[in-house]
Amino acid sequence: MRHSPFSEFYYQLIALMVSIIVVHTIYITIVRPRAEEVLHEQAERQAAGDFTELKRSGYVVIKDYEQEACFILALWATAIIGFKMRQSTLDRQFLNQSLLDIDHGTRILPEDTRQYSRSLQALSPSEREYLLPRALLAALQRFGSTRNIQDVSTAVREVCETQADRLDSELAMIRYIVWAIPSIGFIGTVRGISQALGQAHRAVEGDIIGVTVSLGVAFNSTFIALVISLFIMFIMHQLQLMQERLVLDTQSYCDINLLRHLAVR
Repeated sequence: MRHSPFSEFYYQLIALMVSIIVVHTIYITIVRPRAEEVLHEQAERQAAGDFTELKRSGYVVIKDYEQEACFILALWATAIIGFKMRQSTLDRQFLNQSLLDIDHGTRILPEDTRQYSRSLQALSPSEREYLLPRALLAALQRFGSTRNIQDVSTAVREVCETQADRLDSELAMIRYIVWAIPSIGFIGTVRGISQALGQAHRAVEGDIIGVTVSLGVAFNSTFIALVISLFIMFIMHQLQLMQERLVLDTQSYCDINLLRHLAVR
């Protein structure tokens, strides 16, 4: 079933709220308590004069607010991409169906277009909104009115190009999230460095714990943000590839299953 823009908007809004709740719950119940335990243990060892190499804890790496925000955005973007992949999958299902039921060797004349259009018009309103039914119906209507096969090819191409432009414009939110995640990481870097500089006098006195923690915030936030950004970019490009293949396969379907059957007297 094709979703309306309003239902997609509400889906995105709900997905954002769920992402915030899930990630924040994990942080306050698991990540931050365990990170505090690790930091407390490290501080005790350093206070006791034990400066042996400390194991790097994943909880400490992701404990700060910038990393939490990055994970929220990543989960939100993944939900949006999953939604659009499902739409493309439903669109592609029509390519495996014989919507017009044209026998091999059959010739379709301009006066026959109404007969073949009925099977498309018999689809439910939501099914008629998918790409292939729209392209076939536009092609038949154009052929019936112009009696020109070249115009039919143009009509199919126009429908597919319009759909491609619409799908590309709907990726704007995902592109914004991909841009925002590294930006939040850089904010954490600036915050961590500024905190480290503010505690430089304590490092001179021999207390380097505060400086190391602040520098950890600086570098960990950028590291996590860049890793998450790479993952979101990968699945976004997989979505784009799926959508581009859908448009091209729809044009090919129309050429093979409709255009080669058209004829004029």
